[in-house]
Amino acid sequence: MLKTHSNWVDALDDNLLLPACIVANIGYLELLQRNRPFRRLFAANMISFIGDWFTIISMFLVAGEVSDGSPLAIAGVMAVRSLTHAPLEPLTGMFADRYSRRGLMVLANGSSFVVLTTFLAFDLLGSLWSVYALTSTLVFARVLFDPAETAYLPNICDEEELLTANAMGSAGWSASLGIGAGLGGLTISQLGIEMALWIDTLTFLISALMFASLPFGGPSKEERGEGGILTGLVEIVDGWKHIRSNPPIRRVVFAKAMWAAGGGAQVFLLILIGMEAGFGSVAAGSIGILYMARGFGSGTGPVVGRRLMRSDKLRPSLLGWSILIAGAFYLAISAVEWTWAILVLVFISHGSSGINWVLSTTLLQERTADEWRGRVAGTDYFLLTGMMGFSALGAGLVMEYDVLSLRETIAVTALIQVVMGLIWLALVAPSERSMG
Repeated sequence: MLKTHSNWVDALDDNLLLPACIVANIGYLELLQRNRPFRRLFAANMISFIGDWFTIISMFLVAGEVSDGSPLAIAGVMAVRSLTHAPLEPLTGMFADRYSRRGLMVLANGSSFVVLTTFLAFDLLGSLWSVYALTSTLVFARVLFDPAETAYLPNICDEEELLTANAMGSAGWSASLGIGAGLGGLTISQLGIEMALWIDTLTFLISALMFASLPFGGPSKEERGEGGILTGLVEIVDGWKHIRSNPPIRRVVFAKAMWAAGGGAQVFLLILIGMEAGFGSVAAGSIGILYMARGFGSGTGPVVGRRLMRSDKLRPSLLGWSILIAGAFYLAISAVEWTWAILVLVFISHGSSGINWVLSTTLLQERTADEWRGRVAGTDYFLLTGMMGFSALGAGLVMEYDVLSLRETIAVTALIQVVMGLIWLALVAPSERSMG
């Protein structure tokens, strides 16, 4: 551990002395200016993600209203999202290696528009089960999108653009989270949940049209799988075998899930903190403010930390440190008074988790051939969303039956992340370092 810490400090000192042009390779504005397909993808993603977070904040609040504020009912929204998402990811990852990735992204957003419009037009959101039904149905659309978009990106960005593109993608997702959560909370507090969701439908329609304007982006006819369902299932298993037989891929594919062991619960617990802390005049406003801090933090972290992510000395241990630091700041949140100051702690914690997300995604893209990228991305999201669902559900049960207080539950989730970070540093980082 002392050697690891020494490498970290040496690399940090060396890295910060490098000129920006050497470390960064390509800047954010330069990427947007010279890569038109990425520019259009980025804009479409921003609009789509704002729509997602409008919906998610609304579902949390509706679940709380119809259940008299039950923590388990609110956690159920996250659990339903994640546990519906997880088992479908390997399947949709296979789709991304067989069918047009652009077409899958269009289908995902178009389906979200149709589903949400249908629920609103027929007034189907009157019970907790209807909230869960809408949540899971929207997940079917979203689950098509993630592996397709991840596999699509390396086909419109060259190698020197990829880390910058992923950092920008994370920043865009995070800014959309902050904007969507903030606007969602404000709109709900002023106009009500139903009107907010009607406004939300437009984001899915507009983004679907924007995705349709993108270039093809793979897979090529030579790389596409053929055959029916059985062949597709065989391809999924082949993808898992490919991951298992490639240790550099196998190690990194667990990185997001290691954060999510505590992070899934924390995403849900932010809702309860917002209800208790009272930053805004109503709960929707408080929750929106906390999610804005989360969103802007997870976007800023990768942007500020891009130099660190480019360092060959730091890369082996950076994923572990990012998980550990994320947990350490939630441990602080569990201990301090919940004033406006905790927004800074939320911001920094999720900034660290954003580095974990961007670096692990970039490493998987760099280490995976195009014909496998969809299935590797699907497995990555399968592990992440499954862990998030079980983490949120576990925290919901703990809170529902008063096993621990809210602060104690937050502390436990934070300690889980600290332990996961230490496991990476002790057991995984040495193997990563030996690759250099």
